[in-house]
Amino acid sequence: MAKSLGDLVGGWAFLVGVVLAIVIGFFPSVGTSGVQLALVVIGIIIGLLNVGDKEVMPFLVSGLALVLVGRFGGDAMADIAVISGILNALMVIFVPATVIVAVKNVLTLAKR
Repeated sequence: MAKSLGDLVGGWAFLVGVVLAIVIGFFPSVGTSGVQLALVVIGIIIGLLNVGDKEVMPFLVSGLALVLVGRFGGDAMADIAVISGILNALMVIFVPATVIVAVKNVLTLAKR
């Protein structure tokens, strides 16, 4: 089955976002406000395009875990700058993605 344009864009957005998060972890000077904004936009794209109806609950649970680990793990790993930087950059992606998926799910539930 051929993938739709939305699937391709969402998949590439996810891949680019994770690679950027890793790069920011290793090279914090790359994490300028423009790059941070790009990560937020990538998170929005992921939330809008990457998560189908069957994937909502696993994504929300995984997103919640990533946000919690990113928040508290980033603090716990503050002495290891690379890990802390990667976790913080992943949070910039996954907070908007998780919020969008959660809001879409609530709207779907409200229509029933």
